This record gives sequence, structure tokens and C-alpha cells, in this order.
Amino acid sequence: MTAATASVWDGLVGQRAVIATLRTAVAGQGMTHAWLFTGPPGSGRSNAATAFAAALQCPDGGCGTCHECHTVLNGSHADVTVVRTEKLSIGVKEVRDLVRSSALAPAGGRWQVLIVEDADRLTEQAANALLKAIEEPTERTVWMLCAPTVEDALPTIRSRCRLVTLATPSTAEVAAFLESRDGVDPALASLAARASQGHIGRARALARDAATRARREEIVRLPARLRTLKDCLLAAQRLAEVTKEEADALTTELDAREKADLDAGYGVVERGRRPREYAPALAELERAQKTRAKRRHLDVVDRGLTDLMSVYRDAIALATGAGSALVNEEIRAEVEQVARAATPELNLRRIGSIFEAREQMLEFNVPVPLALESLMVALRAPEEGVR
Repeated sequence: MTAATASVWDGLVGQRAVIATLRTAVAGQGMTHAWLFTGPPGSGRSNAATAFAAALQCPDGGCGTCHECHTVLNGSHADVTVVRTEKLSIGVKEVRDLVRSSALAPAGGRWQVLIVEDADRLTEQAANALLKAIEEPTERTVWMLCAPTVEDALPTIRSRCRLVTLATPSTAEVAAFLESRDGVDPALASLAARASQGHIGRARALARDAATRARREEIVRLPARLRTLKDCLLAAQRLAEVTKEEADALTTELDAREKADLDAGYGVVERGRRPREYAPALAELERAQKTRAKRRHLDVVDRGLTDLMSVYRDAIALATGAGSALVNEEIRAEVEQVARAATPELNLRRIGSIFEAREQMLEFNVPVPLALESLMVALRAPEEGVR
């Protein structure tokens, strides 16, 4: 939130119905002890939960300027705990620690709020530990879980939560947000909004960083170039490299900062003496960073596949005369080429192949290079006359 923000709700783009529901709950109507925030990636699930937490702690229901609002939004409020993970799952130990915190009386006298981002990553044991806490809540405790869909939460958990479903913001809403909040040029804001397909964080990254835009453009130009088996293998290799570059850009600085903090904490200086406890701590840090790097790479690959899908979606729209605006207007000529070379049915099957590749990597741990090679062969342009 910026100093110009009028309320905690202003950062929720295209979520008028959600804001109305949460405002009503803050006012005391329909308030409950457990909430499940769902919505597509980038819709702002965790932002909505954080704004709700700030409004619950604020004497004025979310003014955006008071000490309570600022500390919640900055992650330093004593009565608001946020659990987010850079690992592939959230384990039972983390949840048990959270459950113990939930039993504490709020220091500020209002609410003890616990936000679990990526609740879909809870292990079975962790979910069962959380269920018990939700079944037996303390009087001033509020749980807020965030997941992509309602099906991503255990039925026993979601049945005890009030559901809040966020929508994908429109291109116009995202562009207006970029212009008003970040001062982005209108033409660039429009490009970033379309390319992000409603993902606010992705839109901001595209608007701010030319390298991110260049990497995306390289990915969306791939479908028109998949003519031979060699093309497919080279495209898979390049997509793996491009996404790894972006993932590394996201983690390298953080890794270095964590290593420096560890060194400072143990009094380690270059070529200096290292305490006995330092080596195990360093090994644990490196393991955690390796796990985080893997997840970040998978997340970036997933975004790249979403960008690929947008090309085939555009090709289907052109071929069927759907009349909807193209996500990839900047490469219309190449989208038209893809549309001419295949039927809408084939392009729809290609989108299905992309979903299968995502599942192979995210659910079945298939190595990224292997999954991408298989995918690119499936996306290869058909031979002349074969569709």
C-alpha cells in the first residue's frame, strides 16, 4: 500500500463483490471464524485476506492509514500471522506451530488472525492438524486460508469455512491499476494487462521490467516455429533456459542476502574462524534454498506454459471469428499463421497437451526438460494437408 491509498481495499483490482462481502463482515454481519479465499492465480487471494485482516484490526474498518493498518500490511502486526512457503508443501510441524499461536489471546484485544497462503500445499497430516483447530476455535481467532479452487481444500475443512471467490480482473481494470498506482504509460499498461491475462503481479513485472517482457515475447513466438523435430527440441531447451533465467533472477539476490545474514549471525567473516554450529546451519540453508529454487522454476515454467496457451487461444478466436481481443496483439501475424496451419479443434487439443505437461511437472515430478520436449513435439505444426 502507498501513502496515497484511501483504504486497505484499494489494492484489490476488480473485486467489488468480494470487498462488499468483507466490509459487511467487518461491520459485524456474517462474521465467522474461518474463511477460504479462492480464485485464479494473480487474482489477489492473499491480498484480499491481508486487507481483511487489516480491516478487522483497524478501529475504522480498514482506513489504510492508521498504525494497525500499516503494521498488518507491512507484515509486522503482533496479532496477524502469515504462513507462506517457498517449499513444495506445508508440513505438519509448521501447522502445529500455527495452531499453538492461534490459541493465544490477541495482544491488541481485537482478533488473532492466521493467514495460510497456498493452503492447497498442505500435506495430509498438516491439513488434519489444521482441521482440529478450525473445528474448535477460540473466541477471538480468525483463520483465513487461500487456495486456487475450493476443490484444493479438504472437504472437511472447506465445509467449516465461509467461501470468498475472487474473479479474474478485466484487462481494462488491470491497465487502470498500473496507470494509477504505478504511473505506467497507458500503452505499456495495456500491453502488460493483456499479456498478464488478469494476473496482477505478472502485469506489474511485465510493466516494470523490459527483460521480463522480452522473455515472454520469445515464448509466445515459439508456436509459429515448431515445424521440425529439431525445432521442437531446440524450443524445449530454450524454454527451459528462459524460465530458469527468470527464476534465478527472482532468487539470486534473496539467496545472497540470506547467506550474509547467516554469516553475520554466526560471526563469520571471509577466511575467518567458523563456529562448529555454522556448517550444519549453512547446509540447512542451502537445502532450503535449493527447494525454493525448484519451486520458483516450476512456477515460472507454469507461467510460460500459460503464455503458450494464450497463443492457441488467440488462434482459435481468430479462426472461429469469436471477435474477442487478442492477448498477443503484438504478434498478430504469427498468431494468424498458427490459425491458418491448423483447425480450431487441433489447437484446442494442443491446449490440452499443455495442461498435461503442467500436470506431469507439478503433480508427478517429471523433469522439466523431458516434459517440455514431449510437449513441443505434441505442439508441432502438422504436415501440409494433415490437420
